[in-house]
Amino acid sequence: MAIVEDKDCLNCPRLREFILGNRDIYPDFYNAPVPSFGDKSGELLIVGLAPGLKGANRTGRPFTGDYAGELLYQTLLGFGFASGEYKASPDDGLVLKNCRITNAVRCVPPQNKVTGEEIKNCNHKLKAEIASMPNLKIIMALGTVAHGAVLNAFKVKKSAFPFAHGKLHKNIADNVSLIDCYHCSRYNTNTGVLTDTMFHDVFRDIQSYLF
Repeated sequence: MAIVEDKDCLNCPRLREFILGNRDIYPDFYNAPVPSFGDKSGELLIVGLAPGLKGANRTGRPFTGDYAGELLYQTLLGFGFASGEYKASPDDGLVLKNCRITNAVRCVPPQNKVTGEEIKNCNHKLKAEIASMPNLKIIMALGTVAHGAVLNAFKVKKSAFPFAHGKLHKNIADNVSLIDCYHCSRYNTNTGVLTDTMFHDVFRDIQSYLF
């Protein structure tokens, strides 16, 4: 199933207004719903929160151009889920292997905060993304928003699968499992909520599950 990004999506008025404002302030930025990136035939889907203002909203590729991307892509390279070199640019030639990356909400939100309605409005895109991956076995949710969005996409109760860092929820639906991880944001890493070791441990669990 093809996912077509509408560069002028009108589903969320607040996000639309923010993007239009940023097109005036930062005319060289991507400033539109950010499409997913990676291997559609992959077994791993990573779901983040939303594009960062000067990260994915600038570059047009998930987690590209901000601190979270530095940690995520270097980890993917280290664990064999990517090849090439990450240079924080969509034309750096980085290739994802057996892995794809998307966000619960495709548009950049003010102050990196999304509303429940915005998550709901964008959930059909996450559903389509999941449906487009025929070999999908495991989804990595970066944070509680991504976790909830994935459960909504599968129409399963959140109470049945509470978020917990490092927790593997096996076969939540359609033979797809979900693993939770704190978001790899600068705030979480600076405050020690998430360390490199903790992040790498989740990827070791993913590798063990897949291989």
